[in-house]
Amino acid sequence: MEVATDFSVWGLIVQASVFVKLILLILLTASVASWVVIFSKRRTIKLAIDEMEDFEDRFWTGGNIKDIYAETMAENDQPQGMSALFKVGYEQLSRQRNAQDVLPADIVSSVQRAMRVTLSREMQRFESGVAMLATVGSVSPYVGLFGTVWGIISAFNGLSEMERASLSMVAPGISEALVATAMGLFAAIPAVVAYNYLTNRLEYLENRLETFTEEMTGIVERGLNVQRTRE
Repeated sequence: MEVATDFSVWGLIVQASVFVKLILLILLTASVASWVVIFSKRRTIKLAIDEMEDFEDRFWTGGNIKDIYAETMAENDQPQGMSALFKVGYEQLSRQRNAQDVLPADIVSSVQRAMRVTLSREMQRFESGVAMLATVGSVSPYVGLFGTVWGIISAFNGLSEMERASLSMVAPGISEALVATAMGLFAAIPAVVAYNYLTNRLEYLENRLETFTEEMTGIVERGLNVQRTRE
């Protein structure tokens, strides 16, 4: 008498071997971790872009950079993104201008270096965790396939021990194994899509920050040249 097999997804998972269940658990954990990173990074990058656009609106209104600095620090003493670049650049400019026997070219170079270091640190913070999505997207299908191959081997090994074999006997084992492949794709596809989207947003953010660094450096250089001409 043949035992009825539950071919629902949950039924196949319950009936799967311990090893296949372990593979499914690994893939489920990777999928959950991916979604945590996706929502977290999407929110962080969106906030950074919104803050950047708000800051640029204030910066390019033509106000005094000293007043912009005071306003920025009043809002947040630990600014992020573009505000952080401006803060570091302004503070470096103030320190260098108060120093003695410092050439304008050296001041400009010092401000640019300080802003670029901050830019690198900010991008590292924004990019943290995103690489994990690429790993999940590239590895998960192979992990799922490994579970599938193992499940199929187990199914055929069990079939070889029977005197009378039929497709109905091997079908449940193969179905259970294929769940691992489906789970691998379930983990990989969102991770790949999110990685491409977030990478595009990060490139846009980095380009804008690099452009601001050059613009800020140019403003500092022109201001020092004007001051030197008046002297």
